[in-house]
Amino acid sequence: MGGNKKLSLVEVISMAVGTMIGASIFSIFGLGAKIAGNDLPEAFILSGIYALVVAYSYAILGGKIISNAGPIAFILKGLGDNITTGALSILMWLTYVISIALFVKGFAGYLLPFIHIEPTAFTIGIVEVIVISFFTALNFFGSKAVGKAEFYIVLIKLSILLVFILGGFMTIDWGMARPGFDSSQTNSLLNASIIFFLSYMGFGLITNASENIKNPAKNVPRAIIISILFVMLFYVLISLVTIGNLPLADIIKAQENALAIAAKPFLGNFGFVLITIGALFSISSALNATIFGGANIAYSLAKDGELPEFFERKVWARSTEGLYITASLGLLFALFFDLGAIASITSTVFTVIYIFVLISHLKLRKEYGGNKILLLVNLIILSVVFVALMKYQWDSQRSAFYGSIFTFAVALIVEYFYRKYGKREMRDNKIGT
Repeated sequence: MGGNKKLSLVEVISMAVGTMIGASIFSIFGLGAKIAGNDLPEAFILSGIYALVVAYSYAILGGKIISNAGPIAFILKGLGDNITTGALSILMWLTYVISIALFVKGFAGYLLPFIHIEPTAFTIGIVEVIVISFFTALNFFGSKAVGKAEFYIVLIKLSILLVFILGGFMTIDWGMARPGFDSSQTNSLLNASIIFFLSYMGFGLITNASENIKNPAKNVPRAIIISILFVMLFYVLISLVTIGNLPLADIIKAQENALAIAAKPFLGNFGFVLITIGALFSISSALNATIFGGANIAYSLAKDGELPEFFERKVWARSTEGLYITASLGLLFALFFDLGAIASITSTVFTVIYIFVLISHLKLRKEYGGNKILLLVNLIILSVVFVALMKYQWDSQRSAFYGSIFTFAVALIVEYFYRKYGKREMRDNKIGT
């Protein structure tokens, strides 16, 4: 996208960090606290370990298979052209479309109360249109503009969170922050870690932009590991400050703006305003990076023989039709759908894609490298996470459970007819090695 300028290591880490922190710490923090209780920091550590399990394969394959199709390129190399690979590619792109809708809804939810405008269907819709239009226009100018904007957005956001962390540590009650670790909490800790696993998924955007990164063979693996470790540290510090300054009942009550409420005991109303601004920056950076990554997927999968050919036609006035269609569909989801259950379904889809990446890596390890025993252990861990996620949906979100099954079935059916009547095949001859 946008000429021959490439993203630096710092810029691509900014994109991943911006997506990860923006996607979760402000939106599902209250839910995680409700489930994990005082074991919230430990839940973040455990979920970070899950992310590193996946990152092992992403780092090795991402540094050698250079394609903006990201994990689908890995799966195509490992498993070949088949209906499963095709269905996963369709699902992968749709997760970015839905993520765009989730972020823009979150932005509207924070902005309107902050500027004292009543959140109605009309006002929320207006904000959604303006915000998606703005970031689509920004992406119109190409990957370098995205990287530069992302760096400054993330810098401001992390500075605000750093004030929150430093201020909070001065008044923290370590007794409130002490983990439980009793038998009744173990199951809750595991459930929370599975939910927070989703909050690390932004590192996948690095491989989805690998063609736009300087020296991808070195910088893709570095960016993946550095971004996960950096975000894990931030998550643990933020959760310690929150549960050490605000009673658990108040965190759960606050839900969506738990961090803003948690800043009040030690920063007052200034802290509330500061963290709200931080939330807006966080969601902005996540939206910015996801529109960029989603558009890359739309084009790359078309180029390699997936998605309708319409996505493949490039308008080289520094834009792609994939960008416009991805953003437009994201806006339609935001305007017309309740995305609570869809978000849970999306997390299930990501986990399945990760499992297939690990299976592909097992098949490719002799060619690209990787320890067989470690890969098998990683595959077992991730399979357990998937089963636990489905069990959590069955126990707590039955509609999401059925929705996940339905989504996989629809993707397979669409792919079947697409291949049978469209006579299209995925081609790996364009995927770099």
